[in-house]
Amino acid sequence: MRIALYTRIFSEDNKTHLYNILMELQRYCKTVLVHETLMNSFPEITQFHSNIEVFGQPQDLDKEIDFLISLGGDGTLLDTVTYVQNKNIPILGINFGRLGFLAASGKDDIKSTIQSLVNNNFDIDKRSLIHVDADAQLFDHAPFGLNDFTISKKDTSPMIRIKTFLNGEYLNTYWADGLIVSTPTGSTAYNMSCSGPILFPSTESFVITPIAPHHLNTRPIVVPDSHIISFEIESRIEDKFICSLDARRVETPMKTKIAIRKESFYVNIVRLQENSFLSSLKSKLGWGMDKRN
Repeated sequence: MRIALYTRIFSEDNKTHLYNILMELQRYCKTVLVHETLMNSFPEITQFHSNIEVFGQPQDLDKEIDFLISLGGDGTLLDTVTYVQNKNIPILGINFGRLGFLAASGKDDIKSTIQSLVNNNFDIDKRSLIHVDADAQLFDHAPFGLNDFTISKKDTSPMIRIKTFLNGEYLNTYWADGLIVSTPTGSTAYNMSCSGPILFPSTESFVITPIAPHHLNTRPIVVPDSHIISFEIESRIEDKFICSLDARRVETPMKTKIAIRKESFYVNIVRLQENSFLSSLKSKLGWGMDKRN
């Protein structure tokens, strides 16, 4: 097997777990590709596997890689999507962060997790992505995301007006601090914190959720992901607003035309067979844990 390891920031406190991963992979993997962040932080990792290569850019990864393992929290796993792109490399998240809704495998279960990969004891969840089109340069080589796209006002600005269209037909003008367009995967993230609905990952929909709307009758709406959602943004005083795609943010000129659609490819998330979406709702969000039950 060929396996790649990716992380953004890796704590010194967790280096023993990193060494354990490499020693376990030594038994099964001919080559381990390590992101340059890990190599620069822990150059001694070459002692724990006999054939380590370094990658730094998406083009350094090819379709011959069997798995990409994300070491961190959900934010780290979101970053891996920009490296995998349309290469169909399955992504496994090992949670070194906090909640770990996507990165569901624990850092104390490394041996059993690697064994599950070796023995094909896992499922693949195909997750849809969101794609951003604009008449300005946004998000460089990766105008797609796994969780959500967000339009928001700058920190010191008053609320903005977001005129929204579905397939060119007028939907609503949101007077708000911003607007979230979420995939089913992202429905348990920022969307949920703004009282948007939770969707099953296989649902073929987007959720449009306003952020602090100035209308009592404005509510989130679920739309088919076959629709193209477009926006016109206005402000009384600001000439820029913020666009966010997963964790990436960019200041955007107010007159920029933006459209959102479903990406043409999917990303493959490795799910160990004991982890289901319902079990994640219970373990991560505390569903069904009322002491009266």
